[in-house]
Amino acid sequence: MKILVVDDDRRIVKTTCDILTIKGHEAVAAYSGEEGVAMVRGDAPDCVLMDIKMTGITGVEALRQMKQIAPALPVVLVSAYATDELMEQAKGAGAYAVLSKPLNFPLILSFLSLLRQEESILVVDDDPEFCRTLKDVLSLKGFHVETETEAQRVMGHLESNYKLAVILLDLKLGAVNGIDVLKDIQAKYPGKPVVLVTGYREEMASSIEKARQIGAYTCLYKPLEMDALFQVIEEIRIKKLKNALIST
Repeated sequence: MKILVVDDDRRIVKTTCDILTIKGHEAVAAYSGEEGVAMVRGDAPDCVLMDIKMTGITGVEALRQMKQIAPALPVVLVSAYATDELMEQAKGAGAYAVLSKPLNFPLILSFLSLLRQEESILVVDDDPEFCRTLKDVLSLKGFHVETETEAQRVMGHLESNYKLAVILLDLKLGAVNGIDVLKDIQAKYPGKPVVLVTGYREEMASSIEKARQIGAYTCLYKPLEMDALFQVIEEIRIKKLKNALIST
């Protein structure tokens, strides 16, 4: 991946770039917020690691300008002595995280590995045509997609592909209630993002509320609005990436 490292301390930039290069990434350097913004404008990287306090514009202001150029660009800010106010500003501007110096490189490298990982989605619906159509659309967006029409085979998909990022689950699966499948998923894989899908908004209202209470991420309604679906998938992805930057 191409990683832009922005810091007015040249030694830190060199050390960070050297480590990233050794680990197989393409690391490029910038020594001010202004220079970092210009590099994003010229050829956007896959990720930015940037100091908050620099001469010239701050990392927070540089972040705001970078987001105007490339709204989806992942930016991680770094600081040795950021105030709580500055950290809140950074998160409000769209920083994935604010990390302390010296950098925890195992954490950063784990984050970059997750960032590069192909998103995998499981579509569970008893309508084969719906599954095929959704698979075609999601595949064109670059997702790896699995489909399943039989409720009893859903857990097998999770066991064989534990990296499944999102499960799209219809609430009516023939004779099987999607709520029961959701319970099975949550029992064995707590926190796994499950997005409910149904064409029966009024009829399934009580089931939808119950599903939310036991951990469903949200519910989308047929016919699906694809922009809404892509937005939900992106939300889930960003939450997962941000969680990866929380040091334990």
